Amino acid sequence: MFIYYQMLSLFKVFMSEDVLEPINKVLMSGQLTQGPKVEEFESALKKYIENPYILTLNSATAGLTLATRLLKNKDEKEQWPGFDEEKDIVLTPALTCFATTAAVLANNVNIRWLDVDLQTCNIDLNDLKNKLNEKTKIIYLVHWGGNPVDLDELDKICEEHKITYGFKPMIVEDCAHSFGAEYDGKKIGSNKNICVFSLQAIKHLTTGDGGFITLPNEELYERCKLLRWYGIDRDKRNYKGKDLRLENDILEYGYKFHMNDVNATIGLYNLPHMDGLLETNRRNAEIFDKKLKNIHGIQLLKTNEKCKSAYWLYTIRVLNGKKSEFVEQMKEANIMTSQVHNRNDINSCVKDFVETLPNLDVLEKEIVCIPVGWWLEDKDIEYIINTIKEIVI
Repeated sequence: MFIYYQMLSLFKVFMSEDVLEPINKVLMSGQLTQGPKVEEFESALKKYIENPYILTLNSATAGLTLATRLLKNKDEKEQWPGFDEEKDIVLTPALTCFATTAAVLANNVNIRWLDVDLQTCNIDLNDLKNKLNEKTKIIYLVHWGGNPVDLDELDKICEEHKITYGFKPMIVEDCAHSFGAEYDGKKIGSNKNICVFSLQAIKHLTTGDGGFITLPNEELYERCKLLRWYGIDRDKRNYKGKDLRLENDILEYGYKFHMNDVNATIGLYNLPHMDGLLETNRRNAEIFDKKLKNIHGIQLLKTNEKCKSAYWLYTIRVLNGKKSEFVEQMKEANIMTSQVHNRNDINSCVKDFVETLPNLDVLEKEIVCIPVGWWLEDKDIEYIINTIKEIVI
């Protein structure tokens, strides 16, 4: 078998070539922290996602941390009862980057793990429904690989919960995999949930590092704007009208979670390329869908007809206990593969939250992600397909 001499990577950093001059101007301007470029980038994201309530951050982890923090307060206008740290529960997926779990734990709350859907690697909505009760207030989810969860079915479940318990659980969408993904013809992040995106180096849209959060209303947007920068209102700094460097009374403490102008400039010049990158990833995934669907020993994941995946990952199930052998043979053929994220529930720091997750017990022994990105050429796609066929047959 012909073997590539260079590894076909699972990830690659995209950087627009026209960013060099503008980033140099920012570096030499003396304005490096949150400034005009952050505002410009946020405006561009609001237009792209079609949501007026978007704030940039220094990471998606920051956004996921802010999400639960924002929901602790009672909101009578939105019929939200608030969140009691001691009594209430956050439901969260066990199959995800540990950043999701770390952000929830940072809020000093109790969690319950959600099992996975064997067909999608997303949360199992039947398991979710069975775990909802009067104490389950917040639900975290991940759109695995960029393939959106069935948000209509999820909303239906939450509406039923409202009828039974008097409030609708709040949804926090971890969209780290899913920039540019669509559900029912609209971009993920344009709905009424709290959505958090990663702009880390290997994501479709990168700012070097960073993230952003979308909020469902103006009240949460304005509060989040304060909390991302210590709780200080940057627009009203002038202590008693005497000192522009000093802040006025801080009503609620926050964090140093803001983005800076360096990262924002990178984002501004990468953003116009995203539709092209997404189109290429989807084209590559479509080829895999056609060429790998009838291979013995391989099972493909399913997508909802309402969804348009971002395909940050392309995940397959390697059956019959052959996963380790498959991964090793792909490595020998210079094709990088990985499960990408380990199950979070096995870590010592969450030993108090033991849960039986039968689907994940099965799936973790089978799932493998293969390269699908915009950097692959036609010959690379063909090589990956032929290599898989030779390995599993």
